[in-house]
Amino acid sequence: MRSIWNGAISFGLVSIPIKLVNATESHSISFRQIHLADGGRIRYRKVCELDGEEVSGAEIGKGYEEADGSVIPITEEDLAQLPLATARTIEIMSFVPAEEIDPLQMDAAYYLAANGATAAKPYTLLREALKRSRKVAIAKFALRGRERLGMLRVVDDVIAMHGLLWPDEIRVPEGVAPDAEVTVRDAELDLADALMATLGEVELESLHDDYRDAVEAMIAAKAGGAFEPAEATVEPAGGQVIDLMAALEKSVRAAKASRGEAGAAADADSQADADADADADADAGAGAGAEVTPMRRRSGTGRKTAAAPKAVGGKKSTAASAKKTASAASKKKTATTARSGTAKSGAAKSGTTKSTSTASAKKAAAKKSGTAAGAKKAAAPRKRASA
Repeated sequence: MRSIWNGAISFGLVSIPIKLVNATESHSISFRQIHLADGGRIRYRKVCELDGEEVSGAEIGKGYEEADGSVIPITEEDLAQLPLATARTIEIMSFVPAEEIDPLQMDAAYYLAANGATAAKPYTLLREALKRSRKVAIAKFALRGRERLGMLRVVDDVIAMHGLLWPDEIRVPEGVAPDAEVTVRDAELDLADALMATLGEVELESLHDDYRDAVEAMIAAKAGGAFEPAEATVEPAGGQVIDLMAALEKSVRAAKASRGEAGAAADADSQADADADADADADAGAGAGAEVTPMRRRSGTGRKTAAAPKAVGGKKSTAASAKKTASAASKKKTATTARSGTAKSGAAKSGTTKSTSTASAKKAAAKKSGTAAGAKKAAAPRKRASA
């Protein structure tokens, strides 16, 4: 790897010659600007705004623009004369626990390589000291015309340095958090924890840029003349209201299924369906045996059937009795109507049937009278014996 800076690490009185190498690289696909009419490249030329002439790199210098628009020229000799102790030195200031470094301060990353055979011994000493202390080194260095802050740590058997932003370069997150006061229920937190546990850990080496792969495939297809543009998928606009609990539950099931736990996800769905069926059966049974329909409420991840409210002061009991009495009266009225219809129908029968019914009624009355007289006569001796 090509070094971008040569210098030394200042570790107390120990000086370690090193080379600075970029630790990261960009794999993003870059595009050129072209003229749509003929495909010609669009290039930028550096032109002086005073005379309109194109200027070469050798004729271009630095300048500082003040508030009124005037420019103060700054030469490389001016910068070289500044008392910058870290111009070619990574000066270690202190050692701190890695937890004290805010990730927001992290900037570009570099590898520090020992520069020459004489640098191997002090380089290894610093590396092993960092390993054993479980700390990182905070240092100052100068790169590309300005002094920077850095953090040294061990990666495998190499000392790496992360550029750090200065503390005053970190913006305070004012007005970023939601303004509305939101309450999160324990049930929602439990589902979020379950989703985090289901997703688990991932090997970062297995992750890759799917969009970059799609762009490369599209470029290859267009180069071969076999590219067929597909219809773009338009996502719905934001701002839609969602059921957070339902979304969490669905996410947990999807995560389990994606990790090969389809059986567990199916069991969870079956349990949810069983709970729903049980609720429906309970509602049907309660409706058949009581006048008060049970209310269902949602609590947590399951649904429970609330018990029918008790009567207070006898009001509900009186209302139920009145309703039952009204129902009985309605049935009695129906029966009376039916008998009235039967009686009218019987009146249309022959006179012989009517007289037969009258004779039978008289005979039954006489029999009843004789029975009553016999009972009275039998009771008389018992009365005298008792006297």
